[in-house]
Amino acid sequence: MADTLPPDEDRSAGKKRGGKSGKVADFRYKRSHQPGKRSGSRRSGKSGSVEASDPPKGDRSRGMQKRGHSARANPAAGAPRKGEAYAALDLGTNNCRLLIARPSGKDFTVIDAFSRVVKLGEDLASTGRLSDEAMDRALGALTICAEKLKRRNVRLARSVATEACRRASNGADFIERVRQETGIVLDIISAEEEARLAVLGCHILLEQGKGPAVIFDIGGGSTELVLLEPGGKIPRIIDWQSVPWGVVSLTDTVGRIGSGRDTRIARYAKMREVVSESFAPFAERIADAAKSDDIRLLGTSGTVTTLASLHLELPHYDRKAVDGLIVPSEAMRKISTDLSSMSPTERSTLPCIGQDRADLVVAGCAILESILDLWPATCLGVADRGIREGILRSLMAAERQSERSLKALNETRSGKAIG
Repeated sequence: MADTLPPDEDRSAGKKRGGKSGKVADFRYKRSHQPGKRSGSRRSGKSGSVEASDPPKGDRSRGMQKRGHSARANPAAGAPRKGEAYAALDLGTNNCRLLIARPSGKDFTVIDAFSRVVKLGEDLASTGRLSDEAMDRALGALTICAEKLKRRNVRLARSVATEACRRASNGADFIERVRQETGIVLDIISAEEEARLAVLGCHILLEQGKGPAVIFDIGGGSTELVLLEPGGKIPRIIDWQSVPWGVVSLTDTVGRIGSGRDTRIARYAKMREVVSESFAPFAERIADAAKSDDIRLLGTSGTVTTLASLHLELPHYDRKAVDGLIVPSEAMRKISTDLSSMSPTERSTLPCIGQDRADLVVAGCAILESILDLWPATCLGVADRGIREGILRSLMAAERQSERSLKALNETRSGKAIG
């Protein structure tokens, strides 16, 4: 993620439907909506609204660091002082990403960011373990993150790990190693929490309308899909599912055998089949909603931002041009199909793909097309934001709630003293 700021909630200014320009205004974050709690199983569930003030589930203190120590937001800590920042770190199956921001009213302004491809989940599908090489790559990136956290006067941080660490037999051991070597306390969050944070971080970019909406997050090791209730500014989740297919896990499982065009096309078809089978229960549950008028779709992932860049014919990635873009679904399908038949070398020469994404992007395309099959929205919204922004909104909302609680407590004590 670059040091630019995402577009505003005002879709009238940011609705770049099918355009090629890529030139948009430098908008700012809008205030976070107030959101709630939901229930669900490890892989799928129903109901609930997304609350910015919801604390993480499980051990509330794990994964939250205050000035380098594990801690939760605390009324006794007092209000944030000028210059203090908040941080969100997301260690995924393929990437390590950090976002540091300062509050600006009920909004926030990004002051530092970091992203590196670490391939933590490499070979996990076949071995069930995080490899030594993958852990070393991740630790190298996390060491940089730890230095940034110290340098930026971070008041409160939350660091999370997702599917790779959830699935790996040595995931917990790696988390402890990270704590000892970097001081970062990673919280291995559930698929449910991952989906909630992604929605909280990007729902503001949903195309305006009154129909039901699906938000999805294609990760390295899993994909989360969330069905939101029609209407209203507060995103109420009515169903969701997580499947263990992301760009890394799907690529590793289907394999990279063969190099001819026919073989590549057959491999892509196999990917589509595998993903569609996993999505089938969710697809059945939301079938009636998918027939509604004015259905909306929003995706947050490297896959959708990469394909949006190709759609805009950008010479290099431009977050301001992509975040908040609305693209015709058929255009994304065509790009996906075209990429699936190219060789890795051909894909690597395309702007915004490069060597790192040349192979993995095909799996992302297969997942995206399967999503478009079950939720046939005319257009697809693109978000270059998600879990990290959701974490920041949660942290800041929790702090605001703590400040209100402390103020109320002080007023009560003052009243008793006077009485």
